[in-house]
Amino acid sequence: MTPRPLRAATPADLPRIYEVRHGTAENRLTNPGLVTDAEVAWYMNHAIFLVSEDEVGIQGFTCVNHQTGYVWALFVIDAAQGRGHGTRLLDAAMARLREAGHRQAFLSTGAGTRAEAFYRARGWQPMGVNLQGEVVLRLRL
Repeated sequence: MTPRPLRAATPADLPRIYEVRHGTAENRLTNPGLVTDAEVAWYMNHAIFLVSEDEVGIQGFTCVNHQTGYVWALFVIDAAQGRGHGTRLLDAAMARLREAGHRQAFLSTGAGTRAEAFYRARGWQPMGVNLQGEVVLRLRL
């Protein structure tokens, strides 16, 4: 399947975005209360919120805070992993942060996960562990 150009997420995309978020084996959202509607709305209306699609539909998304450089979310549904969706989303978000004047980006993810390996393979460096036990990674832009 051929990825389409990335685009900004819209409110109409939210049902599929939630399917993607819950369609990953790693980093399961066991407490949906941790992600509020207000947070999702803020990212959609004020931050970097991109989706990656193919002929089937949305396969991945990313939400990045353009003010702080924090990558709040990057998810690709398991069935579409390995097709470049995550790399394209991450590269586009980092390009937007660079355009906004950022010199670095950061995120946290589970230690020893495929997600950590994904980021580290793309130059992200470990900075420590947060209070939730996740590894904190930084990328110099």
